[in-house]
Amino acid sequence: MPVPKGSTIDPERTRAAILEAATAVLYERGLDGVGVAELCALIGVSKETLYRHFGTKDGLVEAVLLARSERVSRWLADSAAAAGDNPRDQLAAVFDALREWYEDPVFRGCAMVNASAQHHVEAVRAITARHLDRYLDLLTGIAERAGAADPPLLGRQLLMLVEGATVVAAHHGTAGTGEQARQAALALLSAAAPASGDD
Repeated sequence: MPVPKGSTIDPERTRAAILEAATAVLYERGLDGVGVAELCALIGVSKETLYRHFGTKDGLVEAVLLARSERVSRWLADSAAAAGDNPRDQLAAVFDALREWYEDPVFRGCAMVNASAQHHVEAVRAITARHLDRYLDLLTGIAERAGAADPPLLGRQLLMLVEGATVVAAHHGTAGTGEQARQAALALLSAAAPASGDD
């Protein structure tokens, strides 16, 4: 990322630009599918610049995963919030958002789960666990607002459905996966909180 002559270097902007570019490459190719030299060439930075901002490739990987987790968690929470106050509508909105994601041509599955499977290091596993906890908090909150008898249990079941559907969409085809997961989620909600109904 050459800096035009006469302009000043903004470390935060440079770091953000590296993160954005590296996120796309690492998601498409996998964490171990591209070496540092090739990654630097693809995103247009020197190794020195990458190391100055992130220390190591592992440091970059962790920063990419943390940023992605924040973005994806916020996106799903915003999708639920935009659906209004009805928990059933909120849950449907979460699965509608997931269905759109599955149908995106660049979809390659859950980056966090992919990373944990590819990169067996404690830091990555911890980031993945925190990411899933954020999903679980969102889904358990919906279950609580719906009046489920056991919101933590329903939240965990919905989390399994989210991640299971994401794996199926990534490895077994997206056709119908999002809609089938949506229907299953709403059926779970109805069974656990019949009073939430269709009001």
